[in-house]
Amino acid sequence: MIKIGLLGLGTVGSGVFSILEKHAETIKRKVGTDLKIEKVLVKDKDKQRDLDFDDQILTDDIDEIINNKDIDLLVELIGGENPAYNYIIAALNSGKSVVTANKLVIAKYEQEIMGLAREKGVQINYEGSVAGGIPVIRPLKESFAANKIERLYGILNGTTNYILTKMTNEEREFDEVLAEAQSLGYAERDPHSDISGADAAYKISILSSIAFETSIDLNGVYVEGIEGIELEDIKLAEELGYVIKLLAIAKYHQDGLDVRVHPAFISKEHPLALVNDVYNAIYLHGDAVGDVMSYGQGAGRMPTASAVVADIMQAARDIYYQRPEVDNLDSIYNHDLVNISQVENSFYLRLQVKDKPGVLAQITKIFGENQVSLASVIQKHRLSEIVPIVLVTHQVKEENINKSLTAIKGLDDVISIKNLIRVEEL
Repeated sequence: MIKIGLLGLGTVGSGVFSILEKHAETIKRKVGTDLKIEKVLVKDKDKQRDLDFDDQILTDDIDEIINNKDIDLLVELIGGENPAYNYIIAALNSGKSVVTANKLVIAKYEQEIMGLAREKGVQINYEGSVAGGIPVIRPLKESFAANKIERLYGILNGTTNYILTKMTNEEREFDEVLAEAQSLGYAERDPHSDISGADAAYKISILSSIAFETSIDLNGVYVEGIEGIELEDIKLAEELGYVIKLLAIAKYHQDGLDVRVHPAFISKEHPLALVNDVYNAIYLHGDAVGDVMSYGQGAGRMPTASAVVADIMQAARDIYYQRPEVDNLDSIYNHDLVNISQVENSFYLRLQVKDKPGVLAQITKIFGENQVSLASVIQKHRLSEIVPIVLVTHQVKEENINKSLTAIKGLDDVISIKNLIRVEEL
């Protein structure tokens, strides 16, 4: 029998508990032995819970799990950086294998945690940390092991995808849809991690480290959220043949690795454009396998619990048969992260200008002086003294577009730069 210490009995923790109970016989047959939840760490032991269990398994003292020599496997589902990180380190040091869905801890401390697990001869599994129920981490390590992964794109945050989908399909403004997402439980009361792009940055950092066999410094990942996307941009994207998605991107660049998160125009014909609502997707290209896309529910109680239980079963099987799965850290490459200023993209730019002759000529002159070539220009004629101008550039370095914008802001007839969004040609 493999005994488990479960940290957290919230949304995902209760889902894990339910699956382990409901499918106990099937899991036993696939693992080779029984799995038993020995202890569950909770904040409040007296809280009413919609689960059938003996209250004696509950504890509010982590030492009852870490110091319990009968517990073979710790499952961390409390989230956040601390104390989760400290508990994971303590468990590994005590010789316990660990399963976690904690994207923040893995993104920040992956190499340290993997190194400690290797040193102690135990394992750390974290499939649930990225894309919920979509298998991606183990396939990257195993199914695509014979490939050189050249590029990877992800829609990795269900909250932002829901917001952008509703804005696109129902022509609603950002603030209204965000409030709806919060009321439905798709967005937290404090939605900053989601809408700022931070959540997706943790996830692309984890995927990049595996796909490119390297260590990713989160501080070097460019991150931009969707807070500035307006309905006008959504409509113009449609007019130009695109949709707007919050993309997590990782690919080779001549100077290192290009890893970033930001809103992007993508063609309406691309498979990622069809990923709507709270669904997630990962689209990658391997030199042998070609293009592959995985799609499904990227968060939620049961999809994430499904991934966590799969990790539990893998770890339990390896413990039972005494064959711990340890990642080989000797194969890690040193890749610099490319500064966003050196990345080339096409850009969509929306300006508000005075309706006067010669304004567009001044703008295009500045672009020419900074080696920015324009692919298209749209002028919206309105009965107003202030009118919008929309421009789409050819491929250009980000530093050149930024130099241009600095100069354009200084023009007397330019009222504001409303938005700048990258156009990603996948």
